[in-house]
Amino acid sequence: MTRAKTLRGLALAMGYACVAIGLLHVLLGNAAIPGAGSAGPTVDSLGRFLGATFAGYGLAWLWAARQSPVAARAVRALTAVFLLGALGRLLSLAVEGRPHWFQLALAALELALSPLLFWLADAGASERAEAGPLPAQDDFAR
Repeated sequence: MTRAKTLRGLALAMGYACVAIGLLHVLLGNAAIPGAGSAGPTVDSLGRFLGATFAGYGLAWLWAARQSPVAARAVRALTAVFLLGALGRLLSLAVEGRPHWFQLALAALELALSPLLFWLADAGASERAEAGPLPAQDDFAR
């Protein structure tokens, strides 16, 4: 499998997963957060709002994955947001202590995937360069 196909596959997986997780949080509220079932209406409201935002983040991944080549700048920007979330989890761990084990697993996944996504970000552009120039096209027509 080429780096470009790996990048597209990971970007699509990120997009679909984020949309699904975000919508799950919108629909279930606190019940979607391990260990937060009785956190109250304020956390429920925040979780549902952030769920919608996370679904939008997933749509941005899907948009980037469907570009030809995969939009390297978008992948880097979306990966930076992903990494910032992981760093936020580490900050929470340092300040507030150990969260539910699932949150630690997510942090590990986010920290492991971020460098891979940064490394793969330019794969689509390099594949496009090997294939030759594209005809001129308006960015908004994509």
